Amino acid sequence: MAGFWGKRRRAEQEEQQAADTELSRRAEAAMVAVDERMRTAADEVGFAQAELGDAATKDLRDALTAVREHMQEAFSLHQLNHDHIPDTAEELRTRNARIVQLCEWADDVLDERTAALADRIDRVRRAPEVLARVQADANGLDNRVPAARDTIVRLAERYNESAMAKVSAGADEAAQLIAFARHSADISARRRASGQNEEANLALETAIEAVRRAGTVLDSVEDYELEALRAESTLTDVVADSRGDLVAARDLASTPAVAEAMKELETALAGLPAAGSKTDPFSSLSALRDANQHLDAAVAKARDRAARPLPTVDVVRHALDDADRQIAVARSVIAGHRGWIGADARTRLAEAERLRTGIDALIVPEDTREEALTLARRTAQLASEALQLAQRDIDSSRPQQQNTWGGGGRNQGGGMSDMMGGIIGGAILGGILGDIFD
Repeated sequence: MAGFWGKRRRAEQEEQQAADTELSRRAEAAMVAVDERMRTAADEVGFAQAELGDAATKDLRDALTAVREHMQEAFSLHQLNHDHIPDTAEELRTRNARIVQLCEWADDVLDERTAALADRIDRVRRAPEVLARVQADANGLDNRVPAARDTIVRLAERYNESAMAKVSAGADEAAQLIAFARHSADISARRRASGQNEEANLALETAIEAVRRAGTVLDSVEDYELEALRAESTLTDVVADSRGDLVAARDLASTPAVAEAMKELETALAGLPAAGSKTDPFSSLSALRDANQHLDAAVAKARDRAARPLPTVDVVRHALDDADRQIAVARSVIAGHRGWIGADARTRLAEAERLRTGIDALIVPEDTREEALTLARRTAQLASEALQLAQRDIDSSRPQQQNTWGGGGRNQGGGMSDMMGGIIGGAILGGILGDIFD
């Protein structure tokens, strides 16, 4: 047996030594990698600072300073691992684990900060190429402006000012953005030629954004015509659907909510522009769709109410009277046997009394009458449960011993035993039982 345990211990020691060796290797490799990463980052900072300026590179420079400070701790720990003073395995393990932790943190910080500048640095390195692409894009967009103007003229013949307000200035706005992009690109080229790299990059980014916005504006003009045609087609379908809904809702017109929704939908239909006139299909579709949805909701509610009739005021009051009787009985029983009644019965009664307080205001309004009936029934149920639980507590607490007061066996009819049980229960509650038998 001793040989078995000795062999097992040697295996565990060998396993731990292998893990320690691997941890030491990881710590050294991580230190080398981070040190190289810091040198590369320093080169990147120098380039980015010259091209982008101090403000744009401040975060990366601060991060590099913090990483250098923390890595000094890692180098110091590594030095302790290799000095002339012997170390225990636990000390080496702790230091190497800390070195790995510091290196991982340094990697994460440098990853985050360099990624934030990566696109801008890449754009700076490719500035001539980016500038050429911006100018080419501006020329291509400029060629689209006449077509956009023609589209706007064509749309203005069909749609009113309300509809055209979204795109009427689109061609002029795009032309201004294109001119601004070209001007910014020229400034960028001149600033870079004079060595003012930070200003050159700012002007280049401005030109890129202006080209992007100009393209978006021209796309919106071209897409608007198609979207307007789709809105007109959808409007035709919604008009037909709305007229059908009005016919279907006639049998529920006596319901006030349905009648109001029908009137709203009829008004929306009457407000549609006459055939051949200029329209705004988007606003017309929106107004008609809202009115149609209101009617659908009113009809659905009315049909649901027809399938499940609203309770009358008398029905609710009968349910409330029943709840009041149940509460009164439960309250009386609990009050008369306070020494025996537990928490469950008292809780049910308290909840029933709480629900009862707000029911009267809900009886008359139709919108809340069903809720009033539900609450009244729930109140009665809680009061009934309180009474049942109170009776259970009374039955379980009533003495069942033989009748020693009359001298002859168990009192079969209750009588004296039940009476004394109630008296004793009250005496216990009042703390006077000891005085009676004193």
